[in-house]
Amino acid sequence: MRQIPLFFAIIVCLLLTGCSSSRVIGRIANRELIGSPDLRAAHAGITLYDPATGKYLYNYHGDKYFTPASNTKLFTLYAGLRYLGDSLPSVRYWETDTALFIIPCGDPTVLHPDFPNQPVISLLRASRKKIYLTDATWKDQPLGAGWAWDDYNDYYMPERSPMPVYGNTIRWIQEKEPGEKKNADFAASPSFYSIPDVDWEVHFSTDTGRKSFFVRRQWDKNVFTITEGPEKHQAQDVPFITHGLESAATLLKDTVGRTVFMGGRPGKPEQSRVFLVRSQPVDSLFTPMMHNSDNFFAEQTLLMAAAERLGIMNDEAIIDTLLNGDLKDLPLKPSWVDGSGLSRFNLFSPMDLVWLLDKMQDTFGLDRMKRILATGGVGTLRNYYKGESGYIFAKTGSLTGVIALSGYLITRKGRLLIFSILINDHRGNGVTIRRSMERLLKKVREKY
Repeated sequence: MRQIPLFFAIIVCLLLTGCSSSRVIGRIANRELIGSPDLRAAHAGITLYDPATGKYLYNYHGDKYFTPASNTKLFTLYAGLRYLGDSLPSVRYWETDTALFIIPCGDPTVLHPDFPNQPVISLLRASRKKIYLTDATWKDQPLGAGWAWDDYNDYYMPERSPMPVYGNTIRWIQEKEPGEKKNADFAASPSFYSIPDVDWEVHFSTDTGRKSFFVRRQWDKNVFTITEGPEKHQAQDVPFITHGLESAATLLKDTVGRTVFMGGRPGKPEQSRVFLVRSQPVDSLFTPMMHNSDNFFAEQTLLMAAAERLGIMNDEAIIDTLLNGDLKDLPLKPSWVDGSGLSRFNLFSPMDLVWLLDKMQDTFGLDRMKRILATGGVGTLRNYYKGESGYIFAKTGSLTGVIALSGYLITRKGRLLIFSILINDHRGNGVTIRRSMERLLKKVREKY
């Protein structure tokens, strides 16, 4: 009998092994996730990739488009890592004999309560000149395309702006003494009551139908209505209308201690006389952005990347630049429209997300990606993968009818795998579906 050449036998063995792996994972996926009652009428895509071999271990509808929800933030993270350097570009400025002109770069950490270091505020306080803010580089809208308009009052949808302050939200706080039934004390941060010329209004509701403390802003005005609740201590973050730089100038006045003007006609300065102020280490923004799925940080990150790469703050322009440049080799060209994933217009494939994650760990290092992404028991994964902490590093995503999870999985044998699971159009229980995804990934980790 003629002998089969050794190299041919090896190839056949590898092919059979690959097919076997795909079938095994397929059975696990069908049993734990795809075939579950919650997903019978839904759409699912699952891609599992081995970067060491460059092979897909499993690819179920990986080449189909899905609404990715907050998995969009992975693309925004790439833009930030690619263009923002080691620390956030906060403002550019130049001076004349009598004036200090500020060009905001979109930095979301200015006066944000989570960032005590405030170099921009130090600059403004130290100057004795007239301060002018200019929005010359702002070329976008406060709300993104495809956002749900009736979420305007919710903490997770602050407006985008050229110079955010206080995260573009007001934190309303209700305090009651023990046993007190009504007439609670209310506080707002920032405390705009004490700022002259602020025309924001506060009203109190007589509605007795609500059973908890609640603040609603009027859709088109900074007019807030407070409904008292029975809680002893309760807080609510409500976005305010920015009017471009108007709210920033108004609220900075109280912090800086004098009027901050908008506009001005300084003429074009010599490039060598324009200075850049950087604020925070970039990962101090990226980590909460990914761990907590912070929409506001993501939106401003994409705008900052646009300002650094193109000189203007515009989502469409920077997305087009990335998709036709660094990301031109994506398996399927996505529909990418915002930084956060709030938009229903976003469409990505599981293969796109796996390709991007592979590129990021190759470009920026796996150790850095592991620090930035949430692991089991942390952030948006705090209730999941607790026994797998340090072995899964991923970004979650959720909208009504949408559940997503994409990231890195380190198996029991120390093998690095990259995965993306996108679920669309489900009517089931979100926790149940996430538990099914958890079981699937745990079994892949055990087997490989």
